[in-house]
Amino acid sequence: MIVLGCNGFTRGAEIFADKFGAVGTEKHYILGHDAGAALLVDGKLVAAVEEERLNREKKTSDFPINAVQWCLEKAGIEFSEIDLIAIPWNFSNEVFDATMHDLASAPLPPMEKVDRLARIGELFDKALGREAILADFAARTGFTPDPEKVVFVQHHLAHAMTGYYMAGMKDTAFLISDGRAELFSSLTGEIRDGKIRVFEESIISANDSLGNLFASITRFLGFVPNNDEYKVMGLSGFAEAPSPNPFLEHIVQLHEGGRYSLVRPHDLENPRCFDGLFEQCFGPFQDTLEYKANIAAAAQEMLTAVTSHQLRALESRTDLNHLLFEGGLALNCVNNTQLLEGSRFEDMSVSFGASDTGVVIGAAVHAWANHPDNTAEVKYADTVTPYLGPEYDEATIESTLREFGGRVEYTRIPDGEVADQVAKLLTEKVVIGWFQGRLEHGPRALGHRSILANPKFPDIKDVINTRVKHREPFRPFAPIVLESDAEKIFEMGRKKRSPYMTFVFPVRPEYHNVIPGATHVDGTSRVQTITDEDTPLLATLLRRFTALTDVPCLINTSFNVAGEPIVCSPADALNCFLGTEIDYLVLGNYLVTKTGQAA
Repeated sequence: MIVLGCNGFTRGAEIFADKFGAVGTEKHYILGHDAGAALLVDGKLVAAVEEERLNREKKTSDFPINAVQWCLEKAGIEFSEIDLIAIPWNFSNEVFDATMHDLASAPLPPMEKVDRLARIGELFDKALGREAILADFAARTGFTPDPEKVVFVQHHLAHAMTGYYMAGMKDTAFLISDGRAELFSSLTGEIRDGKIRVFEESIISANDSLGNLFASITRFLGFVPNNDEYKVMGLSGFAEAPSPNPFLEHIVQLHEGGRYSLVRPHDLENPRCFDGLFEQCFGPFQDTLEYKANIAAAAQEMLTAVTSHQLRALESRTDLNHLLFEGGLALNCVNNTQLLEGSRFEDMSVSFGASDTGVVIGAAVHAWANHPDNTAEVKYADTVTPYLGPEYDEATIESTLREFGGRVEYTRIPDGEVADQVAKLLTEKVVIGWFQGRLEHGPRALGHRSILANPKFPDIKDVINTRVKHREPFRPFAPIVLESDAEKIFEMGRKKRSPYMTFVFPVRPEYHNVIPGATHVDGTSRVQTITDEDTPLLATLLRRFTALTDVPCLINTSFNVAGEPIVCSPADALNCFLGTEIDYLVLGNYLVTKTGQAA
């Protein structure tokens, strides 16, 4: 069975901009962001890519025409061969009716309700409704799908199935939390034998969204909501949360059974509806590191308190020992570690597609696993790799390098010598663009489209932030480490591995001065563990580098600059290389320098 997962709406951004003010700093405050496609063939994930990597528009919500076409071309499949098309949204008639009921009961003037009804109606009619999605697919692809073969999957269930598939399809409890989906923002439940059971009493409405509250904090601190929340997480390391915590005292209320609510509904029409409360709690806004870090630390503590509250209730409802955490809030890796260590669960998985990048995978898995023809197949649990996107052969790399002739110089490194030569370069204070194999899926660079550097230099973080990434100086960088060495360098707690940079661990004291460039101000690191099976060339490079330097880690950050997607093609890599102060580019087997650069 062939299943295509597809996320993105041609008119979504236009309607959200025109009707809901999603422009400027609010441009990502829409549904359908992180558009993409994934292809599942007989239960095996063969291809997946975000549309942003191909159309070069960060967090695009457009229909993923390039991603769909690439996935089919990669597998050698025609549209007519697709058995199911899976959409990670289910804006059914029931969802529309519930939305109308909420609007009718809202404390708003009648004409305000009429105005909102018109805008919501257009959004459903032109973008989110089933007929609109089917028409969009046909218009953009030229293929009219059989409506009976299109499966609309509730967004949070797509998140759950993403994590379930990545974790080997073993029975598991789950917590899903993000900004909002059709009607909800968070829920918990179990997956047994591929079947999802939601604990209905755990459902949190979109009006009480913890994700949207965190987005409001992000906006208040001067960052872009639904995009820069990780900056708030990074800032939190610069301060201790105030006691008592104003967020827990005045803004979020915890209730029995793991539920919670906000003191006022989060209003899509008024994204700054909490700013006044924030200033009452923390004083008038000040554009200082101290002021922002104080709020960030309080927000981080609040996030952990609320999600821990949910987990305690989940623990009482399930006898399963494994936990999945998926959804946008699962990208908060500081919180992830604290959740696991404070719970009774033996292990916790957060996938490389935990945010909306992964819902195309989860929707496809859900459609496949719940199809009556596949009841005997859903035990499939092969190892899933994040390296699911485009790759480029040597001929393509050579051709692209020739197109950049006059601007770059390059030499081909003999086969088997790439790791040796790059390891020697990394003994110095240099920054290297690293481009190998298939593009990784998800928001993190996991060693195929990465920027690498030596973490022994205390100021290397400042070098990369200012000369390369063009981003705020407080932002930390993550280390890669061999899985076999991780426990020696980091206090891993219950985790044995962290292959997707979704957990943070304290750096052992004896290594603070060994890897200062990869140690955050609070003494922690967002770790990626690697193995020879996962990334053989990168693992070899790390071994050679460690042999030369006695430094057991490398800095790994995404190969892009602020505001741009991670590079996908050789041309993307070369443009980023030439537009920054990256010292060297390793493009497959080619070592590239800028014309006139000293060797």
